[in-house]
This record gives sequence, structure tokens and C-alpha cells, in this order.
Amino acid sequence: MTKHRTRKSAAKRFKITKKGKVLRRKHYSRHLRAKKSKKRIRKLKQMQQVKGQYRKKIRKMLGIG
Repeated sequence: MTKHRTRKSAAKRFKITKKGKVLRRKHYSRHLRAKKSKKRIRKLKQMQQVKGQYRKKIRKMLGIG
């Protein structure tokens, strides 16, 4: 039986909470910020929950279930 390795690219991008939720950062926040409102930039800093089939795939990549 081979060991399951963590995919480092996924480990850098996603976070698993204690209850097992998968969180990700929002996109459109890196550049061209001058035309975005302060409210929008603030919202982009918040983490967002991954749902559906992607959640399963990401958990698998991270070596969890």
C-alpha cells in the first residue's frame, strides 16, 4: 500500500476548518484595485467556503477522506 501524499499546490491555496469545511480566498483581488471600492476590497479579503463536488476533490488532494 502506497502512502497518500499531500498536493502542496492545494495545501497553499485551501484551508480546512476544525469541522471539515474547505475555505478558499476570493479572486479579483491582486491588481487593478484603484477602480474597486473600499467595501469591495474588504469583502475580497474574506475567505469563502467551497461547496459541492469541488469540496470532495480538494479534501482528497489534501489527504483527508
